[in-house]
Amino acid sequence: MNKLLEGLGEFRSVVFPRYEFRFRELATGQNPEAMLITCADSRIDPALMMQSDPGDVFVCRTAGNIVPPYEEGGGVVATVEYAVEVLRIRHIIVCGHSDCGAMKAALRPEKAEGLPAVRRWLRHVECARRVALEDTDANGDERVTTITEENVLAQLDHLLTYPCVAAAEKRGGLNLYGWVYDIPTGELKMFDPAEGVFAAFDGTLPVLARRRVWKRTDRAA
Repeated sequence: MNKLLEGLGEFRSVVFPRYEFRFRELATGQNPEAMLITCADSRIDPALMMQSDPGDVFVCRTAGNIVPPYEEGGGVVATVEYAVEVLRIRHIIVCGHSDCGAMKAALRPEKAEGLPAVRRWLRHVECARRVALEDTDANGDERVTTITEENVLAQLDHLLTYPCVAAAEKRGGLNLYGWVYDIPTGELKMFDPAEGVFAAFDGTLPVLARRRVWKRTDRAA
């Protein structure tokens, strides 16, 4: 905790003065352009990764960057609904990452033994898990990569069960993106619907324009 307390002191004395005008602007409201749904993993720092300033990104963090279907209700559903309907967010990114403990536990349920809430939560990864297990020749690392990518696509599918998201996306007022961040290299892969694969970020931003585009059955062999 000492490191965190020292950081708070530095924020008040050094960092906050640099952003004071911006914080005064934000004191009465926010107008972020994008929403990032990513994992709660402590190794993921959205502001550092995107070099964003306060007020730029509306962030929702869950174990395994999971987005439960609309009918499940709960805090994630309420957060997304608020972002789309009230803040009028125009971009939603679902971002997975390498070495994700939730993805490993989904592949090996015994890892979540004694964690009933975690096991229930991982039900939302089942589609991705089944796809990852289809390749019987894949090794453990390859399966983790597959489930991580497939999970991002599955959660985008879940997002489109939200009436506000489906309606906004249909009328062209909302763009959806699927990303995977690699912790040891800092590389960011984005799902390219034209090619049906996650490809290294090259300065462009491929948009997932319609739900059918990112289904596995639609992808190139």
